[in-house]
Amino acid sequence: QVQLVESGGGLVQAGGSLRLSCAASGGSFSAYAMGWFRQAPGKEREFVAAISWSGGDTHYADSVKGRFTISRHNAKNTVYLQMNSLRPEDTAVYYCAAERFPYGVGHSQISEYDYWGQGTQVTVSS
Repeated sequence: QVQLVESGGGLVQAGGSLRLSCAASGGSFSAYAMGWFRQAPGKEREFVAAISWSGGDTHYADSVKGRFTISRHNAKNTVYLQMNSLRPEDTAVYYCAAERFPYGVGHSQISEYDYWGQGTQVTVSS
């Protein structure tokens, strides 16, 4: 059973940066594509970024392209989300997730992911 634990959230001013981490245990982390999603109050959970199992492919939501960077360190069983130029509209609970099937390219659809962390709060003040 894969377990995911996010960390690195917090309160930051607009224009600032944060780096989120997601530590995986209990499975073959390096074989699975990983994704970051977020959910703001009163809104549905939405895709932010994804990375393939090898790290060679990355995908981003248009709203974060050029500001956020997803990466992974397979030896540490960890995936990261570097967030720069943060905006108040980035405020949300951020979740990492692992895809259902191995050797994926990193999908944007929530339905492709089977394992989820508990989330970490990111608040951006204006």
